[in-house]
Amino acid sequence: MNNNFWQNIKKPFFCSAPMYGVSDEAFRRMLLKYGRPDIFFTEMVSADGLVYMAEKTGMDSKQAGVFLETLRFVPEERPIVAQVFGSRPENFYKSVLLLRQMGFGGIDINAGCPDKNIEKQGAGASLIKNPGLVKEIIAAAKEGAAGSGLSLKTRIGHDAKETEDWIGFLLEQGLDALIIHGRTRSQGFGGKADWLMIKKTVELRDKASFRTIIVGNGGLTDMKDAKNKLEESGVDGAMIGRALIGNPWFFSDQAKEREGAEKTKAILEHLAIFEENFKIKNFDDVKKHLAAYASGFLGAKELRMELMKAKSVEEARKVVAEFGSKS
Repeated sequence: MNNNFWQNIKKPFFCSAPMYGVSDEAFRRMLLKYGRPDIFFTEMVSADGLVYMAEKTGMDSKQAGVFLETLRFVPEERPIVAQVFGSRPENFYKSVLLLRQMGFGGIDINAGCPDKNIEKQGAGASLIKNPGLVKEIIAAAKEGAAGSGLSLKTRIGHDAKETEDWIGFLLEQGLDALIIHGRTRSQGFGGKADWLMIKKTVELRDKASFRTIIVGNGGLTDMKDAKNKLEESGVDGAMIGRALIGNPWFFSDQAKEREGAEKTKAILEHLAIFEENFKIKNFDDVKKHLAAYASGFLGAKELRMELMKAKSVEEARKVVAEFGSKS
């Protein structure tokens, strides 16, 4: 039986991005309801932390609870990929084994996060400068994956565009999928994503006859934009990130600006899922979603300001109720 979903995915396809502090269960459940992607990704988790949790703390500790909340998913989300960051090959091997036991269909190696705290650990985008270590990490993760899907998400370079050297090197590693964010690490999330460099990745892959699936990511604003970029670049799939925040309708066939009533209803639904699923996660973590919903309609700014003052799910519900009574 083939248990590698990457080998069977229908192309072209669309993925939700592994955004830290964003791509949690509540966020994904909203996408499930209003227009799901073909592939879900979790927010990133630490390979070191996951292994420490399993070996040292016990499943009932607070730290274990945080990880389990981060990694919770429902069967309807399959295929779902867990993204892992770190710099120790042995912990990638162990964490991949754990994640497979949890039921994930794929594991993604984070080699693109520009966060300074992640880079200080020798992880994320700092790996672009250390291809030798990346090769070891991929080999260890492959051993743990045992034929399950293995992908890697990265950028087109660290300080400059290094597509031919860096991406060419990654294509040689036999990954099932390679996800390319069209910015350098130095750009962070500013400037324009370079989809010509993503197209170059496809050309490198095709020229060398590699079988690696290529996924493009960066700066996609709506489904029309995503489909255009996908066609122009020749990628197998597109990954959408920040455009999904406050917009669970992104992948639906009904692309339009939502009315205030639809968005306030979505706020309440998102709050209900958050309350149901998260007992440890801080309420402030859901506020970025609430702020994104509260935009584009009459009174949205005032609603957003009041929601940002809320300190609990119940307070946020009261804010929405008061807003509704005035509308």
